[in-house]
Amino acid sequence: MLGSLGNLAGIMKTAKDLQANMQKVQSELANRRFEADAGGGSVHVTVDGKSTLIDIKIDPEAAKDVELLEDLVKAAVGAAMKKSQEAMKTELAGLTGGLNHPGLNEMLGGG
Repeated sequence: MLGSLGNLAGIMKTAKDLQANMQKVQSELANRRFEADAGGGSVHVTVDGKSTLIDIKIDPEAAKDVELLEDLVKAAVGAAMKKSQEAMKTELAGLTGGLNHPGLNEMLGGG
């Protein structure tokens, strides 16, 4: 029975270490930038590793067609966000050894 408690303590320590490493990765990713373009560079977007929109640049020529501009902005933002999210998944997979358990990211304090 005491052996089971030792195993539980080891599991809890591993989970705590994993959570600390996850927080470190999230902090590092928050400082990284992910960029994407749409419309041949008419719209350029930058997001951080938390998928927060940091910057958007629009070629004035693109503003002549508002509907097209709206589509270009959505496309560029979506592409940049996807890059950010893929980086987080890659880093998380590295921490967990590829283990993909539903709710693991949330349990470890991820988004």
